[in-house]
Amino acid sequence: MKYVDEYRSPEIAAQLSAEIAALADGGHHKIMEICGGHTHTIYRHGIEDHLPDGIELVHGPGCPVCVMPMGRIDDAIAIAEQPDVIMTSFGDMLRVPGGRGSFLDAKAAGCDIRMVYSPLDALKVARNNPDKRVVFTAIGFETTAPSTAATLLRAAAEGLENFAVFCNHVLVCPAVQAILDAPGQDLDGFLGPGHVSTVIGAAPYEFVARDYGKPLVVSGFEPLDILESIYRLLQQRVEGRAEVENQYTRVVPWEGNTRALEVIDRTMVPRDAFEWRGLGTIPDSALGLREEFAAFDAERLFDLPGAVVEDPRECQCDEVLTGQIKPWECGVFGTACTPETPIGTCMVSSEGACAAYYQYGRFNRAAATAGAGA
Repeated sequence: MKYVDEYRSPEIAAQLSAEIAALADGGHHKIMEICGGHTHTIYRHGIEDHLPDGIELVHGPGCPVCVMPMGRIDDAIAIAEQPDVIMTSFGDMLRVPGGRGSFLDAKAAGCDIRMVYSPLDALKVARNNPDKRVVFTAIGFETTAPSTAATLLRAAAEGLENFAVFCNHVLVCPAVQAILDAPGQDLDGFLGPGHVSTVIGAAPYEFVARDYGKPLVVSGFEPLDILESIYRLLQQRVEGRAEVENQYTRVVPWEGNTRALEVIDRTMVPRDAFEWRGLGTIPDSALGLREEFAAFDAERLFDLPGAVVEDPRECQCDEVLTGQIKPWECGVFGTACTPETPIGTCMVSSEGACAAYYQYGRFNRAAATAGAGA
């Protein structure tokens, strides 16, 4: 790849579309894109308009902000409310609603909550405020876990005793397995997440093909990446195969980034279980800090409520995250729930499916099929 335009060619897109239509042959194929970044590419570039009617794209739990349960937001706010605490967080997290409001609400009530662009920014805040306890709310799949892990190693090396991490890193494979194990799920294949796979590689998804007979293609984020990945999925179905393929070879190594995986392993360990919005409690699906880093673990340093908070009844993020409905089928989508007044996490995050539909004008079935063009 030399220029990004190489992956946005209308001529190649048209050729791929014709080949996809020939493979689809009028049948119905339900494909889940796991990553929220894929969802935004699909609607920003009108990918669905290049696909035959029989190909249905549904959205999975690949947005880390979207899968955060309300109880964990309340726990983070409880930490921020403690005396002499500075809470730091990525910008996406500031407006995520918990049972007691959001970080922005807590900030308005007097908590010291600051947006950072990386955990190293939070470490700098800790250096500059030695009389405060600085806590970083860590979120994300394996994509962002290495940066948190590296920051922990640096904090330990510097002896920064006033720095702590509230760890909410989640793991993609247990979530995919939970979807496959859900009753009534009729998926025909997966677009594997590109960002996560730059860290873990493509090999960990082999259980999807081996144990469930579903093809998975790890995909890049440009329009032609996604069209080629859909073509590969359909090719496997036509040929009666179920394999894991890596379309994103220019970025994703099959076995993953060994150095990134090493720093995660040095600092973190899988939890016995973790609650996910939309999927419930999933065993071995998230990371916590190792005992050796207990001095930096906010869950050990603070007494947290740890409550399980039910989502608002009107919010259907759980059904969006598991591919059961499209965002516009939620009763509050685009009315009571907008990016300015979000009720659910799928509308808050820049990677959320509801935010993608709202941003690109997909408010109903007619808008979703009208054809935005590539």
